[in-house]
Amino acid sequence: MKKILSVIITVCICLWSQGALAEDSSATQTTTSATSGEQKPAQQKEMGPSVADQSTSEGVSTTGRQQTEAGDPVSEEELTEENEVVTIADPMKSWNTAMYHVNDKFYFWLLKPASQGYSAVVPEDIRLSVSNFFKNLTTPIRFVSSLLQLKIKKAGNELVRFVYNSTAGIGGLADVAKTDLDIKRHEEDLGQTFGHYGIGHGFYIVWPILGPSSLRDTVGMVGDWFLDPVYYVNPLEASLGISAYDRVNETSFYIGDYEDLKKSAIDPYVSIRDAYTQNRKKKVEE
Repeated sequence: MKKILSVIITVCICLWSQGALAEDSSATQTTTSATSGEQKPAQQKEMGPSVADQSTSEGVSTTGRQQTEAGDPVSEEELTEENEVVTIADPMKSWNTAMYHVNDKFYFWLLKPASQGYSAVVPEDIRLSVSNFFKNLTTPIRFVSSLLQLKIKKAGNELVRFVYNSTAGIGGLADVAKTDLDIKRHEEDLGQTFGHYGIGHGFYIVWPILGPSSLRDTVGMVGDWFLDPVYYVNPLEASLGISAYDRVNETSFYIGDYEDLKKSAIDPYVSIRDAYTQNRKKKVEE
């Protein structure tokens, strides 16, 4: 495991300069696009019905206000924030595309069949208990990340959840903190912590087996490993086996989601990349 961590860290450091250059290039392209976008309204006047005209007929006014089904106005600024597309530099696209195909085959040839067989044998209630157990076990990741972001209430909630679930929940097998105390789990990790303090993604990278990530989130993931008690299980084979079992158990709840994404996407690679960046942006802002 330590060798794997060192390799990942070395690769990240070597590629940092490439990511920085790519970000500069992306910023330049964004500025150019914004400049050219200012000329579009004048061009639309010379054309037939504009997009704005079509939107007006569907309930969007020319003053930039939209009526919801309940009749409440939504500002154009709010609409822009909701529809904002998050971009990420992708200087390693050749590598990432290759790893995307590796992970795709890994899912269909190994992970999915194993998860389907597992779910056919193990009842859902037991699988849910196993999921609760592993989520309770990784409390240090969420607790430390919340503290570093000065989210004191969330950190306190995680501590209460851990103590209550570990005792009343029989070692975390039941999420009684949620049912009895109405204290829900909040997803936090070190990658989100870096994002909270304004550290950008750097660039997009797809790791074999581990899936999509970024330079920032990869560094955070390494830190998360050190906060995960499973990392300290010896021998290494046992630690990897426990992590693999957790992965199979968790995948058993989501079989079909990846297939639906592939079917609905024009370019699955781009769709997964965009979904990843949007999801991480949402989590950082929560």
